[in-house]
Amino acid sequence: MPATESADNDQLFVLTAVLLTPAQFPSVLGDDYPEVCAGLGLAPYAEGYGLVLGQDGSGARWTVVTEDVSLVACAIAAWDCGMEYDLSPGADSIAAALPGWPLALAVAAPGVPQPHDPEPEEGDPAPLTPPDAAEWGPAQRRLGADEIALQWAAWRDQVEDEDVTFAEPGDDAHEGVRRVLKEARGYVDQPPPPGRVRSSFAAGEARTLRVDGPGWSMVARTDDIAFVLLDEEPGEVHPVGRGPELPGLLSSLDELAARPV
Repeated sequence: MPATESADNDQLFVLTAVLLTPAQFPSVLGDDYPEVCAGLGLAPYAEGYGLVLGQDGSGARWTVVTEDVSLVACAIAAWDCGMEYDLSPGADSIAAALPGWPLALAVAAPGVPQPHDPEPEEGDPAPLTPPDAAEWGPAQRRLGADEIALQWAAWRDQVEDEDVTFAEPGDDAHEGVRRVLKEARGYVDQPPPPGRVRSSFAAGEARTLRVDGPGWSMVARTDDIAFVLLDEEPGEVHPVGRGPELPGLLSSLDELAARPV
């Protein structure tokens, strides 16, 4: 089990880690990078952070925030390949040690008590807790868009196999989709907060775009269609055909998007 030292020198048994940067952050926590940082009580540091989630010797949940983003990225890459990696951020890189976890974990450190929030001390912030994603709302909507991005081929095949009506830009029958596309076009004229538009690799020369806004999420491929999810329509996914407008919009959004280094 990887271990590091928390701010009070109590050993931390590391369970997982995630990146918190303008280009990569847990979407469940917010629509953009500054919003996620604010929820964690952090300044929106341009280079970002790494979040290390673990338990101390008493089993208490802790989230260690480090400015050593490269170290955390290396650890995640190694773990994804099934390799061991001792994630131990240096004390001078630790920006905060926050009680609780911002994400739900189904694992626990062996040999210590079950995960629980640490006993609060005077002046301590409230323990972090994961967003409620049990019912449809912003968290579920963003998670849904993330899932489509990860399983693009399956969702695209589903559209091909079923009798699907595509929403088109300017289509009065899809007021919610029309609003989303209008707001997304507004991002081109007035760039949104960092992380509202993110671009990642896709097949060939295409890019996968994840775009969020107040009450909506969009996932698209720059060489293909888009899917829109709305807070006011629980569980509904609206495919948006390319038409004459979508290709140019996606290209413009990709140009201003935050990209993983």
